[in-house]
Amino acid sequence: MTAEELLQHAMKARENAVATFSHFKVGAALLTTDGRVYTGCNIENATYGLTVCAERVALWKALSEGERSFVRIAVGSGGELPAAPCGACRQLLWEFCGDLDVVLGNASGVKELHHLAELFPRPFDQRSL
Repeated sequence: MTAEELLQHAMKARENAVATFSHFKVGAALLTTDGRVYTGCNIENATYGLTVCAERVALWKALSEGERSFVRIAVGSGGELPAAPCGACRQLLWEFCGDLDVVLGNASGVKELHHLAELFPRPFDQRSL
């Protein structure tokens, strides 16, 4: 699956976001090595502290279905610049996915391609323990 196709899955997942407070909808699509796609969207609540990001929803869905090998994640947002994963999402993506490809895009068609190591240059992982 191409980066553009995966980004389309992320943008479609974005439509399901529950962003009642921030109105900032985000969707994510995580691609496994065998071609399966797991999507997620951000889900907010009044406390904000219990809000869950789209990337983590997609990751947890995949992990809960037994997936353990990933190659790419796409994140679709609506801001002027494509939104990158937050620090918590970067940490979890690194731990469970390694240095996967990261596609960032927005509703205006702006797209960026990265490796997770570029976005998260010195991760805390088993080497740190």
